Amino acid sequence: MTEYPQISTQDIRELLIGFRGQEITLDKIRKELQIERGNDGFDAVRNIVFQLTEQKVLRYISRGNYKVITPVNPVSVFGQDRERRPPFGLIFPRDFDTGMEMDFANNVTIREGDLITIGGVKSKGKTTLMMNFCGENIDKKPVLMGNEYTIVGENGWEPQPRWFNRMDTMGQWIQWTDENGQDKFTLLPVHDDYVEHIVKHRLNLIDWINLNGERLYEIGKVLEGVKRAEGRGVTIAALQMGEGAGNPRGGQFVRDFSDLELLLDGFGSNEDDILLTIKGAKEKNAPIVGNRYSYTIKDNGTKIVNFRQLKECHGCFGKGFTKTGKCTVCYGAKYIDK
Repeated sequence: MTEYPQISTQDIRELLIGFRGQEITLDKIRKELQIERGNDGFDAVRNIVFQLTEQKVLRYISRGNYKVITPVNPVSVFGQDRERRPPFGLIFPRDFDTGMEMDFANNVTIREGDLITIGGVKSKGKTTLMMNFCGENIDKKPVLMGNEYTIVGENGWEPQPRWFNRMDTMGQWIQWTDENGQDKFTLLPVHDDYVEHIVKHRLNLIDWINLNGERLYEIGKVLEGVKRAEGRGVTIAALQMGEGAGNPRGGQFVRDFSDLELLLDGFGSNEDDILLTIKGAKEKNAPIVGNRYSYTIKDNGTKIVNFRQLKECHGCFGKGFTKTGKCTVCYGAKYIDK
């Protein structure tokens, strides 16, 4: 006669610890506990699961399917001597010629745990901006990952040649290494599953997040995961944007989790002139959302120069054309220097 193990509520509770945050079925529970059909414990599983659902250990999804709830404890806000932590000391890229930070930097506050997204049209300076963020904050030991930084070489992963050449050029004014010649940043060969590789409490830069065009809605889950994983750090993530789209791929799903959202596009006829738009900012001390700026990229995508704020062209009211053709004030650029 086959002997069957006795099943208890505690047995199932201990099993569910390893499945927190995941879905599980009655059949899965029985299989894990080696409870076969026909013994007393088989039906007991259903009864115990029902009790655990009432106790909010499990959440009912559909017949036989449950979500194992991850327990949370209340967070005391004022019941203890809570440390008032200052903003994250993020330095924004500088105009190479003037040495001045992008002027809107004084009007936004970046906190620990924040996410900055940079939506950019292809070849319109996403990597240049990211590299300058990295260089200005090199003493924070940033972490770099994404599609633009690494490739598989003959002996494994290595820096992408074009990116390495830019970094080498910037080495003329950025000290990339410490006194021992070791990188002051961490380069990770990560092209997917970024959440799993975010380094907690550090500045993480992802250039760029790529998703299947039919699953752009998943960007919200990716960015939510990034924010949860970074702890007291900050993440800057670059995203692709179609020409004239006005939003990065993923649209509202990106905006939901961005604490500062920047957009990059071309400006005018010079392919090295960039239009930067502040699409959103959660903490600001001035009405900067919607402001537009322009700058020029020089020296093989390494330097940002002639950074200035723009305003809508008064000749065409931001359309680029008038009844007689291309606007003669902005030459079709829609904006002029403020």
